[in-house]
Amino acid sequence: MENYLQVENLTKSIGDLLLFSDISFTVDKGQKVALIARNGAGKTTLLHLIIGDDSPDSGKIVFHRDISVAFLDQNPEFNETASVIDHVLNNLQTDTANIIKNYEAMIDNPSPEIIEQMDVAKAWDYEVKIKQILTQLKITDLNQPTGQLSGGQKKRVALAAALVNEPDLLLLDEPTNHLDLDMIEWLEEYLEKTNSTLLMVTHDRYFLDRVCNQIIELDNNTIYTYKGNYSYFLEKREERQEIQHANVEKSKNLMRKELDWIRRMPQARGTKAKYRVDAFEELSQKAKEKHEQRQVDFNIATSRLGKKILEIKDLSKSYEDKVLIKDFSYIFKRNEKIGIVGPNGIGKSTLLNILTANIKPDAGDVEIGETIVTGYYKQDGIQFDETQKVIDLVQDIAEVVTLGDGNKLTASQFLNYFLFPNNVQHDYVYKLSGGEKRRLYLATVLMRSPNFLILDEPTNDLDIITINVFEDYLASFKGCVIIVSHDRYFMDKIVDHLFVFQGEGVIKDFPGNYTQFRDYTLSRQALASAEKKAKAEKQTPPPDQNQKVKKLSYKEKKEIEQLEKEIETLEKEKKEIEEQLSSGTLPMDVLVEKSNRISEIMQSIDQKTNRWVELNDLK
Repeated sequence: MENYLQVENLTKSIGDLLLFSDISFTVDKGQKVALIARNGAGKTTLLHLIIGDDSPDSGKIVFHRDISVAFLDQNPEFNETASVIDHVLNNLQTDTANIIKNYEAMIDNPSPEIIEQMDVAKAWDYEVKIKQILTQLKITDLNQPTGQLSGGQKKRVALAAALVNEPDLLLLDEPTNHLDLDMIEWLEEYLEKTNSTLLMVTHDRYFLDRVCNQIIELDNNTIYTYKGNYSYFLEKREERQEIQHANVEKSKNLMRKELDWIRRMPQARGTKAKYRVDAFEELSQKAKEKHEQRQVDFNIATSRLGKKILEIKDLSKSYEDKVLIKDFSYIFKRNEKIGIVGPNGIGKSTLLNILTANIKPDAGDVEIGETIVTGYYKQDGIQFDETQKVIDLVQDIAEVVTLGDGNKLTASQFLNYFLFPNNVQHDYVYKLSGGEKRRLYLATVLMRSPNFLILDEPTNDLDIITINVFEDYLASFKGCVIIVSHDRYFMDKIVDHLFVFQGEGVIKDFPGNYTQFRDYTLSRQALASAEKKAKAEKQTPPPDQNQKVKKLSYKEKKEIEQLEKEIETLEKEKKEIEEQLSSGTLPMDVLVEKSNRISEIMQSIDQKTNRWVELNDLK
């Protein structure tokens, strides 16, 4: 198989922290590979090493000659004054993109050579493709300056730029962040069908299962490769850990025997049994290996929950002409776990901010029980003082944290529960990775012992292992939980029912998880389509085989004459547009308009020609 990327004996440290040592792996043409590791293990660093934004301590990275590479950064950089369309074009790397850029540079006086290149490369339709991808990602204003975009919109524009490239090798760092559920499902389908070879970091497990055919795990500074999807990875990873654990236990038993032998060994025989001493040293090292990774411990006390929890009465909220919530009422019950679904910008976060009194409703009331202690994990996180030390930040909230079993921990001990060892606790916040900052933020929310959790995209930037442990905590959480998340796997495991935002302020309560809701929606769509088809067939009676063929009526003859005139007119317009497209004088917005028009004309010509043939068959 043709090798696209080869990583050989790569080692990287940041200060005193060793991220990985002598790791090697390859990515072959056509593979769709996911990189899995804990937060802080170096996933993003590894991607930046591969694309050349950083240098390894040792080792090398080799690309196949002449392949094109595109990279979606977790935090992409933008020229704030450039428009959306300019940003996408400026990031394109294909030959077609270079032709478009050259054409744009001489658009007022294009040379015959560049016009011919545009024709040969079919570059006139290239902007149409860019527009289609941006539309799928809910970016519709192509001339909007990128400085006016939200963080999520910027990530989607950067994703579009990477996809439009159609590179040989596509590197993606958390591509599903800031996408709503419909966008993620579209991206899954797109990446399944693309000819690009993929190497990506993602925590979306359904996405992993559907798209990837190989998983690389970075664990204990070492690389492990699994030739399969996420389900296969889970099975084989468990087998690997069991074998490693058994080997460590075996080494410990052998070491005890060797230790006993060495202690009893006469000095005179020492030189003859040197190989036994060497073997003992090797066994000693194996016995000391730690293969069982520590996990975040979410065993945190929950404040007592009283009889009255939270009641929403006739809630409404609009911004100018956009209605987000209209006459919504609900009474929360003990221990229920609710998911919230709907497109971006439809009002999900607005509802959460109303429930937490960060936003006032236009109408209606939110009544909160006296015993409610709210823990609100916001999508945009918390604005940490980056120059503050981790331990000081936590101690500012509480010096002591109570666990679920009643035991108490100091702030330092609590941080250890969240996998922040002593040396990291005394580091400054700015030294933490994005995932570690998210984990720290989650710790600051939970250490207040909430009994009503509101979680807005809680899985963004968390590693899969941490998400799994968090899911177990939420499943047994003795309180209420509201979740907004694009992580379908997470939603399916936790929620009992859904608040479905349907637009125009309408919120419906669906009794099931996300997959059940998705299946229900698809079945309703299929049923509606079948009913529409059956109704159309019923209204169109089948032809009577015994009926004699009648001659054309006067009206049908006139229809043939009219069709011939219309077809001739459309053919003439089609020819004119084709000449305009080949002239090289049209601006890009007119090119798009003309391209769309010629598609409409060809469809209309086909329809009218088919009707003309049908009528002439009756002659």
